[in-house]
Amino acid sequence: MLAGVLSAYIGSALLSSVIGDAVITTFPSLAATATPEVVLGYRDRGWTVAETTNGLCLITDARIGAVEFVDNVAEGVERYLRANALSGPCLEIPGRSRRHIHLVVGIDRAPGAVATLHAAGAVVHTQGATLALPPTRLSTGSVRWLLSPEQAPWVPPVVTLAAAVRATRDGCADVERRTSATA
Repeated sequence: MLAGVLSAYIGSALLSSVIGDAVITTFPSLAATATPEVVLGYRDRGWTVAETTNGLCLITDARIGAVEFVDNVAEGVERYLRANALSGPCLEIPGRSRRHIHLVVGIDRAPGAVATLHAAGAVVHTQGATLALPPTRLSTGSVRWLLSPEQAPWVPPVVTLAAAVRATRDGCADVERRTSATA
């Protein structure tokens, strides 16, 4: 359904379209030099990958989605996932702010987790949203894996990232309470 389509440039590196509840994102790039082995490696994981003039894109679907965090939230989520051995594949998108995009499963089965993520300012990419994959080169630099699929033991369910957000948020609140109580 194409009713309610909204497109906008955000900075110089992102074009998003909202179709219904889905956010479809494309990334203008300078060059894309993916080898056939890289493309096959992504497709062997069951991912839908498109080769475009902008580079390689993962097309999210019922099997795979993604959650995008920026700046301090991205840092807190990363720290929580590493400390609890829960990390999965994570993309880093270059630019002025730190942007981490975590691949996840189970988005369609966890509306409460999605609501928690949205409340924390995360962008949930699903149902046809496209994400730049390495080695795509954007106008702001190259997309890279913060943790590659080969290094990650799994693709976590979306509820894992919602738990990381809650723990990070709650942990910050506890620190603030303790600091103000001792002051």
